Amino acid sequence: MIFEPLRKLFRPAKAKADLPQVPAGERYYVVGDIHGRLDLFEALANAIEADDRERGHAKSTVVLLGDLVDRGPESAGVLSFARDWQTRRPVRILAGNHEEMMLESLEDKEVLRHFLKHGGRETILSFGIKKKAFNALSMDEMQKKLPEIIPADIIDFVRGFEEMVIAGDYVFVHAGIDPARPLDEQKRKDLLWIRDRFLRHEGPLSKVVVHGHTIFDDVLDCGNRIGIDTGAFRSGVLTALVLEDHTRRSIKATSEGDWVAIKHEEYNA
Repeated sequence: MIFEPLRKLFRPAKAKADLPQVPAGERYYVVGDIHGRLDLFEALANAIEADDRERGHAKSTVVLLGDLVDRGPESAGVLSFARDWQTRRPVRILAGNHEEMMLESLEDKEVLRHFLKHGGRETILSFGIKKKAFNALSMDEMQKKLPEIIPADIIDFVRGFEEMVIAGDYVFVHAGIDPARPLDEQKRKDLLWIRDRFLRHEGPLSKVVVHGHTIFDDVLDCGNRIGIDTGAFRSGVLTALVLEDHTRRSIKATSEGDWVAIKHEEYNA
């Protein structure tokens, strides 16, 4: 993981005409990497629904930036909650590199080995297999048993995750984009895995990229991109960036011992 010093969340005010915007009449709640933290996800979802009701009428959409699974203790619960939420409101879910590892583990033993080292163990255990039984499995046995442990409908659900969502002057992806390619020529590998070539790019991009994948201490606005992965699985902070017209604000679910606190931050452009 790459960490950068905390920067000011939003830059000095510009004329409204110069600010990036989502389409008129639309509101987006963009959620960073959840990584099995069902407690934070449920609390943030409730806060989003309450905020959406209080803010008045708009065509609102939730976008989950991927990496719903791994590392945290309740990946199965996160996937189930996300699927259920989709039945009640517009929720678009992007594939992250950890979802890709989970799916490829079904066919590729070396990917399975990598998956297990990077949070896959917690994901598999979250589907109900006992630790003793899990620990007794060889790698070959584990791969053969995975389709029994992870239900087929969940696998199909994850396979349906998107790669990119565009909203006005913004594009939402998991990891980032290749700065040298137009949006319609991006490669899936970059959208799910890119890091340095994207993070080090300081020039303008065709749209403001909102991404997860790389952990920051807080929302990080670099002008051409906004990183919102606040490391939920270890920091206990899950962040949603809220975009409406030209405005930006955030809602955060923060673990406070046995309960979860909700914090709203307003930023006036």
